[in-house]
Amino acid sequence: MVVEAHHHRSTLKQKNKPFKSHHATKSALKDIAKGRTARQSTKSPAVSTVTQARINRRNTQKQAQATKRASLVAATRIFSGIDGAPRIVAIIPLSEDIDTRTCIETLGKCIDEEIHGINEKKNIWTMKASRFKTSLQFLPVPFAHPFAALDAARAADYTLLLLSPTIEVTPAGDTLLRMLQAQGLPTSIAAIPPTTTEYLDAKARPAVLKSLLSFIQYFDPAQRRVFDLSAPADSLNTLRALAEGCPGEVKWRAGRPWVVGESVEREEGGVLKVTGIVRGGRLSPDRLIHIPNHGDYLVSKIMSAPLPRMKHARPGGMDVEAEPVLLAERVPSSADSLVSTNVADDMANEQTWPTEEEMTGALQGTGECEVPDAKKGTTPKRIKRIPKGMTEYQASWIVDESEDEDQDEDDEEEGGGRMDEDEEMVLDDALDMESERKSVVAFQELDMEEEQKQLTSWRKRSQEEQDAQSFPDEIDTPQDVPARTRFARFRGLRSLRTSPWDPYENLPADYARIFEFEDFKRTERDMWRELEDNGIEPGRRVTIFIEGVPHEASVPSESPFVLYGLLKHEHKKTVLHFTVQRNTECEGSVRSKDPLILCYGPRRLRVNPVYSQHTRGGGKGTNNVHKFERFLWHGTTTVASVYAPIAFGKQPCMLLRETQNPQTPELVAMGTFMNPDTTRIIAKRVILTGHPFKVHKKTATVRYMFFNPDDIQYFKPIQLFTKHGRTGHIRESLGTHGYFKAHFDGPINQMDTVCMSLYKRVYPRWSENWATFGASSGKGDEMEE
Repeated sequence: MVVEAHHHRSTLKQKNKPFKSHHATKSALKDIAKGRTARQSTKSPAVSTVTQARINRRNTQKQAQATKRASLVAATRIFSGIDGAPRIVAIIPLSEDIDTRTCIETLGKCIDEEIHGINEKKNIWTMKASRFKTSLQFLPVPFAHPFAALDAARAADYTLLLLSPTIEVTPAGDTLLRMLQAQGLPTSIAAIPPTTTEYLDAKARPAVLKSLLSFIQYFDPAQRRVFDLSAPADSLNTLRALAEGCPGEVKWRAGRPWVVGESVEREEGGVLKVTGIVRGGRLSPDRLIHIPNHGDYLVSKIMSAPLPRMKHARPGGMDVEAEPVLLAERVPSSADSLVSTNVADDMANEQTWPTEEEMTGALQGTGECEVPDAKKGTTPKRIKRIPKGMTEYQASWIVDESEDEDQDEDDEEEGGGRMDEDEEMVLDDALDMESERKSVVAFQELDMEEEQKQLTSWRKRSQEEQDAQSFPDEIDTPQDVPARTRFARFRGLRSLRTSPWDPYENLPADYARIFEFEDFKRTERDMWRELEDNGIEPGRRVTIFIEGVPHEASVPSESPFVLYGLLKHEHKKTVLHFTVQRNTECEGSVRSKDPLILCYGPRRLRVNPVYSQHTRGGGKGTNNVHKFERFLWHGTTTVASVYAPIAFGKQPCMLLRETQNPQTPELVAMGTFMNPDTTRIIAKRVILTGHPFKVHKKTATVRYMFFNPDDIQYFKPIQLFTKHGRTGHIRESLGTHGYFKAHFDGPINQMDTVCMSLYKRVYPRWSENWATFGASSGKGDEMEE
């Protein structure tokens, strides 16, 4: 018999916790793992959140640095190389004591380079800066010629603003800087000429430079210093900034081609040859070319124009000129045409004119096969009698009060009156001068009565502007004309923002001549996408053959000859809307439809803009109706509408007003292009006011709003309102003098004013080229409402 040993239960055995060290060795960790490897969870990140954020920041900075470096290389690539494009510099003096030629010669002397064309009567001077491996093209501008300065800055990469240390900038120079700022100022550099600094004390010069820097920073905050061209070091630094810097991009010029004409020649058949380097975007012969102040023209072909090079293979070397090659030619099937407006078809409207079958049947029923001729003598030649000793213009003001209108017309139609010899001589002279008067605008002196009438009307403008601010849109109901006749074209709206208004209702004939986009954003997007693959690349020297250019366009002027390539559809006309803000320095009243000069992109037009309120966000209604503004007010953003050629992108614009001196225009407003919306309704509002004669709680007897019962019955459906916020309606007419009873939504005060709003749609006016204005006057200058 075997005696078994006694064992305790395992649950009663004490097991001590093994020792764990936080600093275990690698060999101990291997023994613990026993060959197992740690597996990364799919949900846990590979690195911590803090580490990943640090990596992301570094990667973002690296990408931004690479993008910035690539954009810098792309912006300056066009200037590099032997055949690189020259950097265009506009030289703009801001004082009358500045000599532009001396300043440019100073820049050339600091690197011992010659200025080509400076001794010739040219608008372009060139300099080869071998030290900086580039070339410069200077566009000098004479003093006090703002339009030439605007044209030069529009095509330049840099603007060199020359300030005088001894003479302050005149108001005209201040206005020029504001216009350059509104147009889009390229990279600008400020300097003082070398000839005027010799009169300054060495101690006073730093203070003068600091004062000029403070002045120029008001218009261009990016300026850091004003260079002194009398110091050789500053002259070299100025030239280095022009030759090695990266010019800033002017937003509205991005993707748009332009060519500064180095040589302009005219061939037979009205073809103009312009040689220059393509800048900006790709230039296509299928698109139109715009010559500032002259118009749009067709391009027949584009040929290369390489510069002659020195061939070193032969002893002494010689200039070898490569033959020009045809680069592109216009394809009529895909090219833009010069048609800018639609041809209105009046027969396409709804009408009751009989058809040819109906007219044939009517003639056969009467036994006639054709329309009989008019009686002889019913359409005579009209001869106007001119009294002895008077011109034709003076005789047109004479009204014969002894006979009625019918008798005068009969006398003119008969034309059988006998004239004496003096009257015949005056008539013959007037007929001989008829052709000259059509082409020459002669001065026509008004009589004292008409002159005094226009003077009184002009002096009342300030009072009208004050009244428009105190009592906006309020007018007095005429007593001699029924209100239903005077305001027959007006309508009543319950709400200007939400009441329905068909934008295609009762449109004028001018709306049949303009173009409308089905989707403007999509058209613009497709146009930019198509432009990326077609045309001559920038930086190439070409010769452009332009058709149909008049002789006046090729005559040398103060402005440089610059061609601008238009984008697709930019020749067609439509309704353009610009958001503008009035210049704070502009004094006097600016009324709607006043003649102004509109500058946007490469165009400069003579316009009569119509102003309306600029409502954005919650203020814009569902019916796209905006209130007409009679004046352009200070401190508010207003929309100016005109008929003008289409523009793409956010182009800056400015409105100028001509003065007695054509070279000192007044800057009225500046802004940007908004959209070409043809459905935007500009509603002119008039408010008829009445006086509450008797008041009883919510009911009042109103007078002085109308003056006969028929007008009250005609305007009865329109809602009334008061200046204290009450609304109501007309109940009934009282008496025969225009009194009526009205009921309101609350008690009305007798000191209140009862009002009624009426609205009428107004339309813009046609624009014309600024330089050729006055050559033709037609229906485009008439207001259609």
